Amino acid sequence: MNYKGLYLIAFLVIFQFCSGNREKKVSDAEIRETEEALIGANRILVKKDREKILAYVRSNNLTMKETPTGLWFGIERYGFGVKSEENALVTIKYTVSLLDGTICYDSDSLGVKQFRLGKGGVESGLEEGVLLLHVGDKATFIMPPHLAHGLQGDGNKIPARSVIVYNVILLKVEP
Repeated sequence: MNYKGLYLIAFLVIFQFCSGNREKKVSDAEIRETEEALIGANRILVKKDREKILAYVRSNNLTMKETPTGLWFGIERYGFGVKSEENALVTIKYTVSLLDGTICYDSDSLGVKQFRLGKGGVESGLEEGVLLLHVGDKATFIMPPHLAHGLQGDGNKIPARSVIVYNVILLKVEP
């Protein structure tokens, strides 16, 4: 089943759930059935995203590990600086691209990215990945949509449901 088919199923389930007589009470069984259908569709999408990432890793001969959340990471160069930690203010040099190699954003044109770990404001996959690094580490993170920009993309250069690749160098960790 392709993504359009999954979206159609999800739309039909939601439409059925929301349409009809406004006074009709929805049963617990109908709610459970709808939830199970959406969970099933989500599992299929996550599996397809993982298959795409695995194919990319293999075709590019990358040495990477997968975390329990689905983040793929590979450390290409080890630094000798302090390790990042929750609530630290980190500064990274980065390039964000799609699996096809299209560069979406990079620090050469936008400047380095600075954010506080654990406070949001960046992709959850980026926070998870940076927490694995020491200052000076150079790493690649591959993020499925649920750890990146989700169903909608970023509304600019990253399309809906995109797997993204972050190439990162951790420059600084501050309290």
